Amino acid sequence: MHPFTRILPILGLACLLMACPQTTRPPAPEKPSLPSVPAVDLRGATIYRLNPQLSVAHILVYRGGVLARLGHNHVMTARDLSGRVWIQPTLARSGFRFSFPVAAMVVDDPQARRAAGSDFPPDVSQADRDGTRKNMLLAEVLDAESHPTIALESVHVAGTLQAPQLTARITIKQASRDVPVTAAVKIEGARLTANGEFDIRQTDFGIEPFSAALGALTVQDRLTVRFSIVAEQEVATTR
Repeated sequence: MHPFTRILPILGLACLLMACPQTTRPPAPEKPSLPSVPAVDLRGATIYRLNPQLSVAHILVYRGGVLARLGHNHVMTARDLSGRVWIQPTLARSGFRFSFPVAAMVVDDPQARRAAGSDFPPDVSQADRDGTRKNMLLAEVLDAESHPTIALESVHVAGTLQAPQLTARITIKQASRDVPVTAAVKIEGARLTANGEFDIRQTDFGIEPFSAALGALTVQDRLTVRFSIVAEQEVATTR
């Protein structure tokens, strides 16, 4: 079995998100003092509902350590995204809420690996993919049984609609962190599209990154999440 078949991804929205099975659970991360999420006020907003068939998030997991050449990077794909975006005349009052099911994540889809670039050659065997996915869902990692979803919601919106300055709160296994999000947004008719990325750290969510050979072979703590969102206009109010 390839050494990195034991790598365990954490996601998602999407997660979402990787570590190696542990004999004991890693300690829960300290809860930072986070600002309150702004109350959602949809009066006067145009609301867009996510299209789950056209929306996707990819979590890029990178190898590390002096023996990194013995492993390979991974792409975890989150589909079945649900949620909505609301756009207010004053952009700062706009926002979003997304979530996706942990169990629906796909490990190292060949097409997703090709799209992710040259760091992700599509040569991962089905057996390795199945083993990594099985480990990903364990209680020590994403604990899909007790925490079936990963969620993302806006806490700060500024800038312009085409180039917004966003801060989002991601919640995995009851641990939440605020992260800056880079995104490009476009509205054409009744359709809203958004493409962008953000980084998270596994340890922020109580996940200990995979490590072997006294740290010579590791998974990097930092994960990059790339997303492509398509949403259709649901309600437009004028009050």
